[in-house]
Amino acid sequence: MITINDIQARIKNGESVRSIVEDTLMRIDAAAEYNTLVSVVRDPALRRADELDAQLKKGESLGRLGGVPFVVKDMFLAHDTITTASSNILKNFDSPYQATVINRLEAEGAILIGKANNDAFGNGASTENSDFGITKNPHDKTRVAGGSSGGSTAAVALGLVPFALGTDTGGSIRQPAGYCGVVGIKPTYGTISRFGVIAMASSTDTIGTTAGNSDDAALVFDIIAGKDGRDATTLPDRAKSYLPSHNPIKPLKIGIVKEHMAKDVVQPEMLEAIYKQAEQLKKLGHIVEEVSIPT
Repeated sequence: MITINDIQARIKNGESVRSIVEDTLMRIDAAAEYNTLVSVVRDPALRRADELDAQLKKGESLGRLGGVPFVVKDMFLAHDTITTASSNILKNFDSPYQATVINRLEAEGAILIGKANNDAFGNGASTENSDFGITKNPHDKTRVAGGSSGGSTAAVALGLVPFALGTDTGGSIRQPAGYCGVVGIKPTYGTISRFGVIAMASSTDTIGTTAGNSDDAALVFDIIAGKDGRDATTLPDRAKSYLPSHNPIKPLKIGIVKEHMAKDVVQPEMLEAIYKQAEQLKKLGHIVEEVSIPT
């Protein structure tokens, strides 16, 4: 996996943004067999890279995500690309506007480079319910990437981009993030604008981030969160910053749901990893307790 810092360090050391985008496009082509993306935004991404390179030559700031490529689940409306929701019903839909979150990322210098595969209209949990084929798991091509935001999480896990956006209504970011081994955030409803995002269930849909590490996920979350006048469900107040460096670490109380930890259901190596992490959290001063949530 690659990080936002990796890309920004390359630019700081003199590499052009265009080179970064060309490198990303090559990685996308090389990983085509995983079917993570339903479309690639080639020419517009290269034009945007040239614009940012021109800013660099003038000594101008590129923003907190300057030159960083990203992808979004194909539920997000965006300029210069068709938005299909991974369904043939919308195979020719060219949106006249784009999602608020994409506008906010582009304002900080990020470059949209592709639309990620998902279960059609967000209905599914494996990315098998897509009219454009199944997304394969980056760690085992015989398995699925999860869903419905499987393409977004797989793209990050494959190292195609440092971060991606998805939607989560009942687990559609968290579950594929777990399947692919990346960080996935489902925020409180109303924290992030849903304007310009095709709804699966409007009263419970949320927009979230997936990334290779927590710092990158927090930075992207920091940029896209906040009230939007075009989405009446967005919350009026937000934290000043979600970045770990801006928030002192306070002891947390963490529950491990015993019903989800049955030895006859969960793989032994998974249980070992979870309990190992629980011990690490305890050493850091957090409280970790077993809890019961009967179904």
